[in-house]
Amino acid sequence: MSTTPTAAGRPTLEQVAARAGVGRGTASRVINGSPKVSAHARRAVEEAVAELGYVPNAAARALVRRRTDTVALVIAESEERVFGEPFFAGIVRGIGAALAEADRQLVLLLAQHPERRQALEGFLTRQHVDGVLLLSLHDDDHLLARLREHGVPVVVGGRPSEGVTAGWVDVDNAQGAALAVGHLLAAGRHRIATIAGPADMVAGRARFQGYVEALTAAGQALDERLVERGDFGQASGAVAMAALLRSAPDLDAVFCADDLMAVGALQALRAAGRRVPEDVAVVGFEDAPVARSTSPALTTVRQSADQMGREMVAMLLETMASAGRDLPGRMLPTRLVVRDSA
Repeated sequence: MSTTPTAAGRPTLEQVAARAGVGRGTASRVINGSPKVSAHARRAVEEAVAELGYVPNAAARALVRRRTDTVALVIAESEERVFGEPFFAGIVRGIGAALAEADRQLVLLLAQHPERRQALEGFLTRQHVDGVLLLSLHDDDHLLARLREHGVPVVVGGRPSEGVTAGWVDVDNAQGAALAVGHLLAAGRHRIATIAGPADMVAGRARFQGYVEALTAAGQALDERLVERGDFGQASGAVAMAALLRSAPDLDAVFCADDLMAVGALQALRAAGRRVPEDVAVVGFEDAPVARSTSPALTTVRQSADQMGREMVAMLLETMASAGRDLPGRMLPTRLVVRDSA
């Protein structure tokens, strides 16, 4: 048998085995990291690999090792939001860094459009990925249940629903909202409005819950005229703020469920001739980079998207190491960052 590289220039496993003077199975075990080989055979195969410049076939190695070294991040939002909002940039950065440290590859998939779902679900199997990270799920999304039915390890960024106790990483949204509203109350504001997030997302509901709880603790009843909802986008914040000024012109503060909606609120207040914070104090949620560049600079609740991404990867790696068993959900703390807007 020839022990020189093939005409195509790519040496084979058989050639490595022949050069090392061992069987094909022994060469395969060495290359795939099995401890069940002698030190002499291991050294001979490693020398043969170096001499021939052998590169293992990735697909074949994946079959042998039952892992692909690839993790998919699936975001259930549009391209415009994913690539335009700082939260997603931060969380992808944290996930990418943590996976690189674990020597895993990241595949980014966007899953907002229903027509993509069938192909997406067909790809997200153990043959293609070792695990899946899901982000920005809405209540009507069934992807999480489908993946678990197929036995794929999954971790969700943000609780998928209030009753789910395992397999997710989230920030304490209710606590953060209560911090924001408590700060406004302590500053002497009495008519505190909110631009809440989407009602079909846990984050939107939890931040609204924190707003209500802080008012209740201060002896104030919920006034529906002080409540509008947005979609976490800047334009929706401006529309909601304009509506609040019409329904409750005497409001003196507003808690926005994210920073982009707060930016929209600042624009609407400026257009209406309201001074911030003299007439209306404004607080956001996230502490995105834009919070430091608004005029005035935005008081906000800080959540670390980078840390959340890293925690999601840590949980997924633990889940995969424990044969797919879901781990208890992890709640990350928030803190208030006080700037000029409140």
